[in-house]
Amino acid sequence: MEDLRLSPLRLGSFKSSPPRGSPTFRRVHSGRTPRREVKANGGALQWFRSNRLLYWLLLITLWTYLGFYVQSRWAHVDDNKVEFLRFGGKLREDVLHVEQSKRVDSVADKTTHLVVDGTNVVHVDVNKKMHVALAKKEDVTPRRSLSARRRRRRKAGRSSRGKTQKVRKVVEDLDEQDPELPKTNVTYGKLFGSFGSLEDKILEWSPQKRSGTCDRKSDFKRLVWSRRFVLLFHELSMTGAPISMMELASELMSCGATVYAVVLSRRGGLLQELIRRRIKVVEDKGELSFKTAMKADLVVAGSAVCATWIDQYMDHFPAGGSQIAWWVMENRREYFDRAKPVLDRVKLLIFLSEVQSKQWLTWCEEEHIKLRSQPVIVSLSVNDELAFVAGISSSLNTPTLTTEMMKAKRQALRESVRKEFGLTDKDMLVMSLSSINPTKGQLLLLESAALALERANEPEQVAKGTQSKIKNLNGIKKEKISLSVRHRLRGSARKMKIKSRVVDNPSVLSATGKRKLLFSANVTQKQDLKLLLGSVGSKSNKVAYVKEMLNFLSKNGNLSNSVVWTLATTRVASLYSAADVYVTNSQGIGETFGRVTIEAMAYGLPVLGTDAGGTKEIVEHNVTGLLHPVGRLGNKVLAQNLLFLLRNPSTRLQLGSEGRKKVEKMYMKQHMYKRFVDVLVKCMRP
Repeated sequence: MEDLRLSPLRLGSFKSSPPRGSPTFRRVHSGRTPRREVKANGGALQWFRSNRLLYWLLLITLWTYLGFYVQSRWAHVDDNKVEFLRFGGKLREDVLHVEQSKRVDSVADKTTHLVVDGTNVVHVDVNKKMHVALAKKEDVTPRRSLSARRRRRRKAGRSSRGKTQKVRKVVEDLDEQDPELPKTNVTYGKLFGSFGSLEDKILEWSPQKRSGTCDRKSDFKRLVWSRRFVLLFHELSMTGAPISMMELASELMSCGATVYAVVLSRRGGLLQELIRRRIKVVEDKGELSFKTAMKADLVVAGSAVCATWIDQYMDHFPAGGSQIAWWVMENRREYFDRAKPVLDRVKLLIFLSEVQSKQWLTWCEEEHIKLRSQPVIVSLSVNDELAFVAGISSSLNTPTLTTEMMKAKRQALRESVRKEFGLTDKDMLVMSLSSINPTKGQLLLLESAALALERANEPEQVAKGTQSKIKNLNGIKKEKISLSVRHRLRGSARKMKIKSRVVDNPSVLSATGKRKLLFSANVTQKQDLKLLLGSVGSKSNKVAYVKEMLNFLSKNGNLSNSVVWTLATTRVASLYSAADVYVTNSQGIGETFGRVTIEAMAYGLPVLGTDAGGTKEIVEHNVTGLLHPVGRLGNKVLAQNLLFLLRNPSTRLQLGSEGRKKVEKMYMKQHMYKRFVDVLVKCMRP
């Protein structure tokens, strides 16, 4: 036992450790504790160093976002630049001086001048803010501020060059027109419109406030909900077919459908309206449009001009004809000849009127074309916006904007617009809104109006001639009076004076009672005929025809003083409100349907239309309006109808009232989409 020895290592392990606070403990443990702390601190620093790239990226992102935010506010919020430059509630004087100079230099950017007059400039807005410099006599900007301004201009010009080119392209699409077409007030005489801002001010409502107008309980909504549609526009002019297709797209979207618009030609001014209504426009009319249509539940083509696209689409997708509904809105043979190669390949044809349907079916029989199904008739309707302003119940009415309130506002709008035209309450304003071309018959309307004015002035000329003859008789000297007359006027000078006073005032002569009535009517009940024509600036106007009309007016000065013009626009509620009579003077086989005809009837206007086409289906002679023959043979009848309504205001009101009732009964939005349900049932995929 004594010989057994422990090793020094094991022997040391049994030794008691020194106290924690002793110098030995501190000496033994001094090397470990700092080493552990350094290790911990070094790990955090090492982690930071290894991930500092992330922090730099975060810092750069925040700085970039802040720079873009400042630049966007500076570039686009012009009205708030002064407020943006405030620091601590105070305004920097140097920067304010630069901004004031910059505003003086700005000139009508991103807009086009459509009509230039000596005093007025009419602009076509492209939904961009516009600043106009009224005058700049001299530049008193300091050199430092001027150089800074120039640097900013060069920088902004480089950054927005692509954007400016896009805006310029849109403007060209809106306003590009034949340079030979006259555009000035000097040419047209009196040019007014559009009155969109006046409508917004008086009605206290604008299309921008338009909400969904879908009838949630209708079959139309049930069928289109969550479906995909492609609508085919042949152009974007402000005419019946493109506007009807645009309103169909809006209604589909309000009922929960997805809508894509394929535009074959962008000539016209509806592109901005499509963008405002958030309708998706397919950029390509080729491969991209074909792929979009293949994924759709239904393709609706809105014109016979779409035949070429339909043919190409079915070449790419042979089964595509089963999902195409072709809404044909033309009624002339040349359109049928263009469409006949693919008429038997589409699922369904849609027509606007019975007359049009019979005509196209007759042509199909002549060409031995067998359609896949029986055509459907879907007439156009008055949209909710026009019905709302007209005081007809629509989906836009609210407890604060009832139909009665809208009637009162429409009367105020009428008075304001007629004041702009320079009309009195007794003047009769005859209106005709359409593209200016021979098929619409505006020149024949001018000839009829000239004839009506000539006949209206005949009684006045006869009366003036009678008055001049009486004055000549009173001016005869006494010595030239014959002896027989002296013998008959035997008496005193007193009787002679009394007789002279009676002749001087023919209105008190019993023998001239009829003259008395005629003269008093001319003084107290005289009415003037005024003619409002549109649409100036439309892409569908024919230059040669417009010049022919202007030449006719130049040779008839009396008529030119009675004609006013208006610009092409979709804001027509003010024009309908100001008018008293509407004329549809379509020639040839007449109007296919006449969208403007039912719109005018909705505003209580009697319609003077040609006895042809869809017009004779809408207008009942001597009930809602008066009909006349087509061609120059109808000028005399149209002049008589104009003169009759001019002299009978009560008849105008009666005809207009009956027309409004017919529209409320047959041509409102709910009637159109009820007929459209048949199209959806026959064409859409299950």
